[in-house]
Amino acid sequence: MERSSGLSNGREGSEADFSMITLRPLELSDIDDFMVWATDEKVARFCTWEPHASKEEGLNFIKNVVLPHPWFMAICLENRPIGALSVTSNSGNDRCRGELGYVLGSRYWGKGIVTQAVKLVADIIFKERTHLERLEALVDVENVGSQRVLEKAGFQREGVLRKYIILKGRSRDMVMFSLLSTDWQT
Repeated sequence: MERSSGLSNGREGSEADFSMITLRPLELSDIDDFMVWATDEKVARFCTWEPHASKEEGLNFIKNVVLPHPWFMAICLENRPIGALSVTSNSGNDRCRGELGYVLGSRYWGKGIVTQAVKLVADIIFKERTHLERLEALVDVENVGSQRVLEKAGFQREGVLRKYIILKGRSRDMVMFSLLSTDWQT
């Protein structure tokens, strides 16, 4: 299923029109587009994964991680994946929360694309998963761009979780952001 943001980025005079970002499931046939960002060290810097070293490694990731994931979508421009996002649900007493993650090819950074995609996800996920009361995202304290994305999308910065995760061999401080279903106006 393809979903369009219908959101304007206010850059009608720019080279490309980013107002019609769409979301759809990432497929094995998207491997060439996927490899553009999945092999980029700049993109992987704040991710839990290392850049993929081969097309075979990328295909295995799509087969074993992406396809079985219940909510993993490609961020598309003209139906070509330029990034991805996911919402991971919790269970038991934590089922009211979902964790948002996203990645975007570095050539598209700073254009408002992920902000649009995150707004679209919030609009969709709170309708699809009516039990979900909170969408949260953890961002490395040094990833200022990603923090801006969430703030522009309406998320609230809740605080810094010190030495929260070991990422690429170092313990890292993470900023917790959240958006409540009651905060979100559709």
